[in-house]
Amino acid sequence: MEKEENILGYEKISKLMLKFSVPCVISLLVNSLYNIVDQVFIGRGVGYLGNGATNVVFPISILAMAFAFMIGDGASAYLSLKLGENKKEEACKGVTNGIIMAIVVSLVLCLGSFVFLPQLLNLFGCTDGLREYALEYGHVIVLGLPFMIIGSTLNSIIRADGSPKYAMTSMVTGAILNIILDPIFIFVYHKGVWGAATATVISQIVTFVMNVLYIRKFKTIEFNKTNFKFELKRSIKVASLGISSFITQMSFVCVMTVQNNLFSKYGAMSKFGSDIPITVFGIVMKTSQILNSIIIGIAAGSQPILGYNYGAGKFDRVKKTLKTVLGLGVVVSTFAFILFQTIPDKLINIFGSAEGETAEIYIEFACLSFKTYLVLCICNGIQIPSGIFFQAIGKSTKSAILSLSRQILFLIPAFFILGSSFGIKGLLHAGPVADGLAFIVSCILLTIEVKHLKKSSINSQSLVDDTSTENKLNKNVVITISREYGSGGRYIGRLIADILGIKFYDKDFIVKLAKETGLSEEYIESNEQKRNSLASLNNGYYFGLDNRDDLFLKESELIKEVANKESCVIIGRCADFILKDKENVVKIFIYSDMENKINRAIEFYGMDKEKAKKEIKQIDKLRSNHYKYYTGNDWNKSSNYDICINSDTLGVEKSAQLICDFIKEKEEILV
Repeated sequence: MEKEENILGYEKISKLMLKFSVPCVISLLVNSLYNIVDQVFIGRGVGYLGNGATNVVFPISILAMAFAFMIGDGASAYLSLKLGENKKEEACKGVTNGIIMAIVVSLVLCLGSFVFLPQLLNLFGCTDGLREYALEYGHVIVLGLPFMIIGSTLNSIIRADGSPKYAMTSMVTGAILNIILDPIFIFVYHKGVWGAATATVISQIVTFVMNVLYIRKFKTIEFNKTNFKFELKRSIKVASLGISSFITQMSFVCVMTVQNNLFSKYGAMSKFGSDIPITVFGIVMKTSQILNSIIIGIAAGSQPILGYNYGAGKFDRVKKTLKTVLGLGVVVSTFAFILFQTIPDKLINIFGSAEGETAEIYIEFACLSFKTYLVLCICNGIQIPSGIFFQAIGKSTKSAILSLSRQILFLIPAFFILGSSFGIKGLLHAGPVADGLAFIVSCILLTIEVKHLKKSSINSQSLVDDTSTENKLNKNVVITISREYGSGGRYIGRLIADILGIKFYDKDFIVKLAKETGLSEEYIESNEQKRNSLASLNNGYYFGLDNRDDLFLKESELIKEVANKESCVIIGRCADFILKDKENVVKIFIYSDMENKINRAIEFYGMDKEKAKKEIKQIDKLRSNHYKYYTGNDWNKSSNYDICINSDTLGVEKSAQLICDFIKEKEEILV
């Protein structure tokens, strides 16, 4: 069985970490180098004002990447989901719509940024001293946005097509070329910030061309002219699948906008002025991003290990993996802490230095920034992996809280509060305040979760043996039943199966999935058919399908297998959508009045009235989100079904008989 054979369940954790984490670390470091290499050469060839200019232009690049990741990650997830459903044509249409969106968005963003660049620079905190360099650098960078966005979109899709090495090669090629061209344009041709921007754009064009050339080599889909047709509904679905990546990037844009404006404002009130704080703090942030990239890469690589073993109930391996990730995270962050505290002057000098009277206060502010803002960077070794851990085990709410807490919930308010109270030094202390608070939240949630890591199982039983096998149908028919919680829909389905003498499938799928995947029944029960509203806000650290997506694909395969083999009743699980192309499928939706649903919950589940009402609303919301996410349709929309019935009107027994009579008239399949 898969449980015995899957390498994630038995191989040494150290070997698995090397296999999965190293590529993630390399990929993220390459992205970080793209962001930082310009500043190294600009600082040495132009001066600190040139570096400050790149910092106020940088939010435009991050904004562009937000759209690129949203479209690219959404299209890659759509590709994987549709291939899992064996719908290559649909998969191809999703990818082409993603490409079309990337082209349109990139051109609009390019044109808008070029025309309104001065206004955008003001929004992102540009000062008079930085303006000339920022305009010169920015006008070139925005012209390269189409190549950046389309190239990055294709990069995500190429990974999903099963060619991660090609995707990484195109990224690394661009990064290396940027490193080569920067000093040539700056030191040989003396083109300053214009040269640095040109080097970046040329590198992006090379990556773009390499990724475009891959289109002919796609393994899983085949493009043709008819597929290149824009469909609004499909494009919205693709974008929704990548919304988490968009939110993650936009949070960075918000933070950079706030910090640049506040450092400009309070810097002007200090001896450092406006330009030095914006320049230095941008370097500090990008330097710390290298630290975070390593930690994120380590933790992201552990996701499949954590997810599989958690689902399989191998909690000792989960704890060991988590311990390894946290240990490595702390080691990396401790090393970074030592560097930031002991040699901040040497770190800042990598990016060049100021001249004349400003040199001394430039170094002074750099040392103050590294030592103050990053004093609790050790906490990142715990906070970042914690968010990814919760994502891996399917706890999307906790993951979303941890992903957004430091940047949005803590850092931005701390900037405003401490800045207004203590000026420029208050802004620097916002970093450790946010790090400390995020660390505390992470430790609390992590401690609670680890304490609850104990093996348990649900008593889900196969109901097939309890159902009559005296089939009264003369041909294959499948009845799918979607139902509100507490409506009696499951019992109605069971009665229909008894009346028609066919098999009944509900929790059987949990048992089958557990046998095929090696995941525990408890884990499958808690993750299938449930998707809360915060699931889409999960961070985009690790690209690919999440645990629910994998379960949905495997469960879809089982549903199709059962439907092709025999007549049956299938409860929930988007079966009406999964089997929509199959003949002789009767789609039913059962609903009920709230009062009656509450009464059933009280009678059959032993709940009190208030708990029952809350439970009904919560579960129906989860089912609705799940159905919407995977089908693009509204769960309780009548046009999705052949018949919708209020179980209160006739009662469950007569409702079941009415449905059987309906099937007889519609399909003429009863003997």
